[in-house]
Amino acid sequence: MAVEAKRTGMLLIISGPSGTGKGTLVEKLMKADSSFRFSCSVTTREPRVGEINGVHYHFVTVEEYNKLVAENAFLEYATVHGNHYGTLRKPIEEMMAQGQNVLLDIDTVGAINVMENADDYVSIFILPPSYTELRRRLEGRGTDSPEVIERRMNNARGEIAKVNRYQYSIVNDDLEIAYEQLRQIIEAEKQRTNRCEYTIPE
Repeated sequence: MAVEAKRTGMLLIISGPSGTGKGTLVEKLMKADSSFRFSCSVTTREPRVGEINGVHYHFVTVEEYNKLVAENAFLEYATVHGNHYGTLRKPIEEMMAQGQNVLLDIDTVGAINVMENADDYVSIFILPPSYTELRRRLEGRGTDSPEVIERRMNNARGEIAKVNRYQYSIVNDDLEIAYEQLRQIIEAEKQRTNRCEYTIPE
């Protein structure tokens, strides 16, 4: 009989400016590691075409949202462009208690709020190799106007200034190298003794 390890899940927070490849890294991780679940946020905005309630977001009324705020149901919440968003506390805690890992792909404001309200978490910030390369990636998408790109660049500088609030940072200069660094961080964090309860055979 081998050593048995009962693990509680980790709360993984990943942030990074638009254009750093954060979304691609998150997608690769979710496909490769079945222990991760994506946190489904609450929002008061209307669903977009193709969005499914309970999959992409939990769509609620303003009254329902305000009730959740009053009940302290959120790890973090914010208002963006007139719409309310929040990260529910209970589903995350339930998934982690079952040994599942929960991933939050979230901006720096929300991430820092989660860090201040969560008992345990792993936080990783994805950095670009340079501002020049970040601009090149944003322009290469062909989806944003010059004004939007400038706003994203300005936002990136503000976000990167908060990198020292995170436990880890990864420079995404090469996607495969960055992903390997992400994977190594996660594998190490899975072995933390505060997340494992061992049964040692005689």
